[in-house]
Amino acid sequence: MPFFPNTEEEQREMLQAIGVESFEELLETVPEAVRFREKFHLPDPASELEAFKLLREISQKNASVNDYACFLGGGAYDHYIPAVVDHILLRPEFYTAYTPYQPEVSQGTLQAIFEYQSLISNLTEMDVTNASMYDGASALAEAALMAYHVTNRPEIVVSKGVNPFYRQVLRTYLHGQNIAIREISVDASGTTDLEQAKAAVSETTAAVLVQHPNFFGLLEEVETLESLAHASGALFVTSTDPISLGLLKPPGRYNVDIATGEGQVLGNSLSYGGPYLGLFSVKKEFIRKMPGRLIGKTVDSEGRPGYVMTLQTREQHIRREKATSNICTNNSLNALAATVYLSLLGKQGIREVAEQCLQKSHYLAEKVTEIPGFRIQFDRPFFKEFVLHTPVPASEIISALAKKHLLAGIDLSEFDYGLPNALLVAVTEKRTREELDRFAEALKTL
Repeated sequence: MPFFPNTEEEQREMLQAIGVESFEELLETVPEAVRFREKFHLPDPASELEAFKLLREISQKNASVNDYACFLGGGAYDHYIPAVVDHILLRPEFYTAYTPYQPEVSQGTLQAIFEYQSLISNLTEMDVTNASMYDGASALAEAALMAYHVTNRPEIVVSKGVNPFYRQVLRTYLHGQNIAIREISVDASGTTDLEQAKAAVSETTAAVLVQHPNFFGLLEEVETLESLAHASGALFVTSTDPISLGLLKPPGRYNVDIATGEGQVLGNSLSYGGPYLGLFSVKKEFIRKMPGRLIGKTVDSEGRPGYVMTLQTREQHIRREKATSNICTNNSLNALAATVYLSLLGKQGIREVAEQCLQKSHYLAEKVTEIPGFRIQFDRPFFKEFVLHTPVPASEIISALAKKHLLAGIDLSEFDYGLPNALLVAVTEKRTREELDRFAEALKTL
């Protein structure tokens, strides 16, 4: 909607109603030292048509995954999004909907969220799923807090195979909570060091946190880690790429207590890092400690089906002093995108996407290891992404391939793994054989 500024007369009327002579009076509390007194270098006034033309010209200076073949991963992936996802997402009854505290006027929104919960529970084979979290990182951190409240134990054990950004968010969440964090290194194979884990987990451990597949795309020994956690009375918490569940055993089958994940891959665009949605599923016995919202299905006085927010005594807006979390939104529009995406693909579709990611990533891995100086860093099964050991710093490869319209991957020297010449490469179902071959050819020219 175009913006029409107030007239000078209207501004005077507003100032008079407030009881000041000028707009400057409203700013008197702002220190002069931080006030901007220079002139704004703005273009001349433009019509709506001219303004849109200018903005389009500026936007065309940016490049996106529509212009470059994207091999970036590390928690955000360039998956295909069917057109119908946005078509449904942008309907005004969803796009402009607010918090559904009044069920009598929010049945459509509540039903959509209920369907989301059902789909994620089916995908993870967990008992209960909440109405989503902010993102995968905060979901994992909330899981750590929840484990603390369930067990009353003061320590969290987390594998360094977990995304380093997730671990940073975990540290932020637990700061000031009197909860210690013990990090377990990855071993030479790129997965959680089981001997370190055995030494770290004790009767003071609230939960063991693992990512599967991990940050490097490698498959963890989750069943061994589950036994280790439960033997000490700790909860077992995972962070999972939901696309991988098209092929891998779901968390519910290896006795996970809290299963989390990032839902961006389910019909949500990259969007320069967000907003995304966090997946959060638990065993039924922990439902009262679960953060966020839960939507339930019931019947009214006439027996007709209806949807409501349920177990609200646990929620922050009802009993704040007993709240176990400060989560107060559920990114429901992003959850709706995931709902539409999963409904469209179904079980077979998710499996096909997972298979294509697996096959194409292994195809590229085989191609690049034929090039002298390049090899796969870790000799372990991987899904969708892998670590490539490079003969030159990964930053040089990223810069060189960007000139060829290829987003090569993530430079792992920027993280705490001690990998100076390592590139994390992700391959989704969107990547074509031509793009994979072009990637390998580009490496040959370095």
